[in-house]
Amino acid sequence: MAQNPAGDTAHSQSAPSSPGPLASVSGPRLISLDFIRGLAVLGILFANITAFAQPMTAYFWPGALPGGGTPADTWVWLFQFLFIDGKMRGLFTLLFGAGIVLFVERASAKTAHPRLLQLRRLAWLLLFGLLHFFLLFRGDILTIYGTWGIAALLFVRLDPVKKLVFGLMLYGFGSLMLMLFTGEAAWLEQVPGACNEQSAEACAGLADTVAKAEKDIHDQNAIYSSGSFGDILAYTADAQSNILTKGAVFGMLETLPLILIGMALYQFGLFSGGIEPSALRRWGWIGIAVGLAIGLPMALWPMLQGFPYHLNMFVFNAAAQIPRLPMVLGMAVLLALWAPSLAHSWLGLRLQAAGRMAFSNYIGTSILMSAIFNGWGLGLFGSLNRLEMLPVVALGMGLMLVWSKPWLARFRYGPLEWLWRCLTYRRLFAMRR
Repeated sequence: MAQNPAGDTAHSQSAPSSPGPLASVSGPRLISLDFIRGLAVLGILFANITAFAQPMTAYFWPGALPGGGTPADTWVWLFQFLFIDGKMRGLFTLLFGAGIVLFVERASAKTAHPRLLQLRRLAWLLLFGLLHFFLLFRGDILTIYGTWGIAALLFVRLDPVKKLVFGLMLYGFGSLMLMLFTGEAAWLEQVPGACNEQSAEACAGLADTVAKAEKDIHDQNAIYSSGSFGDILAYTADAQSNILTKGAVFGMLETLPLILIGMALYQFGLFSGGIEPSALRRWGWIGIAVGLAIGLPMALWPMLQGFPYHLNMFVFNAAAQIPRLPMVLGMAVLLALWAPSLAHSWLGLRLQAAGRMAFSNYIGTSILMSAIFNGWGLGLFGSLNRLEMLPVVALGMGLMLVWSKPWLARFRYGPLEWLWRCLTYRRLFAMRR
């Protein structure tokens, strides 16, 4: 994803220009965007693997794993919590915001209505996301990007300092709202004597919530492990479509703020070498340190208690927003600093290629993981714990690194990037170099 999962805003410095009146909308690629996007698209598979392989509740709550998981699974969860979950999505979202501004800037040179062109582009992204959600993966992020990317177009011409300030304020407000939404249940669950006559109804709801979660776990294990493609599609449309609504609300509280922050960082020159390296190094490590200093004790809180349901949901879905922001910003800053030197290594070149084809890689891994875990494929859903999922993650990452660079040696775009571009501009572009 980057500016979106497709990375369509710019083309390689060595790539020939696309023919046609809007060819120069795409200028030389910013190496740092491709490099960071490549790392993020690999990392997002690590983040999503639990939702591919287990009921969606297991993504948020380790207790949803068979038997509650193993001790090794707990350590994998801790690593994911600190470095992966929300962090890779955060990097994608920052780059998504940067790409919106970059696209509009370059389109402005060739059309009087660059934001309308971007609007069409994001509308197609939203449609791709809906198809992805219903046909492949209920953890889709494209619908949220399409929805809130369109909203972010209202802020494109806003001063970057104002974008940054508003984005930070909105993110802080969103974090507070998420903690308020989930905090009462965690408090009632954790504080002795919190359940009394005044809170009897709320306390009764705690058990009901856990019971519903356990039923959902049972239903999803049955459907996804042995159901046909049609069975899974019907179940998703009937029982899980509310995920789209929840995702849209969450997008307002996290995605839109990070898009605005990414827009501002791009305009400040983060991805083009416009900021002093010593400042990047200092602030990058400060962000990582602050994120770990807050995130580690926060993760240990439910972990050392065996992951009680409501406390875990409060920490994972709400309180984690606090350390997540400095960690994401620290990662983005350090990767932007390191990209120029690392991007030309053997691995760096392959990461760039994976980043340029991030849309195709994102959807491609959903196809692969669905074939491995769903009943219409190998039917491994619900059978692997977190540790056992890691080889599958390595397989997906390896395939992204292996195929992206040779493909781009022959073709100008990834297959989905090409389709998206043609739909956006309403014309066919040459595919082969």
